[in-house]
Amino acid sequence: MKISGFTIIRNAVMNDYPVMESISSILPLVDEMIVSIGDGEDETEALIQSIGSGKIKIVHSKWDMNLRKGGAVLAVETNKAFQHVSPDADWAFYIQADEVVHEKYHQAIRDATLKYKDDQRVRGLLFKYLHFYGTYNFVGDSRKWYNKEVRIIRNDKNITAFRDAQGFRENGNKLPVKPIDAFIYHYGWVKSPKQMFEKQKNVSRFWHESEEDWKKIVKEDFFDFSNHYDSLKKFTGTHPLVMQDRIRRQNWNIELDTQTKYFSFKDKVLYLIEKKTGKRLFDFQNYKII
Repeated sequence: MKISGFTIIRNAVMNDYPVMESISSILPLVDEMIVSIGDGEDETEALIQSIGSGKIKIVHSKWDMNLRKGGAVLAVETNKAFQHVSPDADWAFYIQADEVVHEKYHQAIRDATLKYKDDQRVRGLLFKYLHFYGTYNFVGDSRKWYNKEVRIIRNDKNITAFRDAQGFRENGNKLPVKPIDAFIYHYGWVKSPKQMFEKQKNVSRFWHESEEDWKKIVKEDFFDFSNHYDSLKKFTGTHPLVMQDRIRRQNWNIELDTQTKYFSFKDKVLYLIEKKTGKRLFDFQNYKII
């Protein structure tokens, strides 16, 4: 069995992406790691090279900055990176530059890829998610955060990234998938208020069709974390080993209210049902569980 990893990245240093940690977290699981680096303005390539793994294969891509609506450029670049995956790979493990896999899930992932290797009905593997917010001590626990998504797919180029590359489709159809007992740790919302503002300013242009629309969001010089969540809880688990140095270097502190919930009545009812039953009703699912 052969597993290839692939990811896209642009301006990792400027936007303080944990891409080194992201790539390193799945290197033990993959036979090769395709890293597609977009034409940026910083030392992203040197950062990736510093990982020092012979599994990493760097390719270069020019991002079409006219593809602004709905993050379409991210899907285009993800598809381009996928094309570089070796033809003899059975599975392709897609990881975004702010996502990390805890080493405690490596065995479950290996077991699942082996279990479903020859079952061609299974077109992808579905991961659970933890979305960290503000600091490494808080996670979002509301419907605002997607709680599952596909990150391992068949090495079939009929499978393509969907919308802003949150998930995948095959010939336009939802992928039939099997859920596995493993989480993706998403750290995209963990930065200092100043750094988060800079990242939002730089990256949000991928979701705005015009420069004028994009400029409307650039009003402050810091990001106010207290105004952008509806429900949080304290994180009581452990972080991946590859994240430990980054966590030690955290140089800001944010205290966020985990007791107050900022819900509409409808969202409050759905939230309570989910917490009581474990079921997320009326949720959009970008896949079909089989």
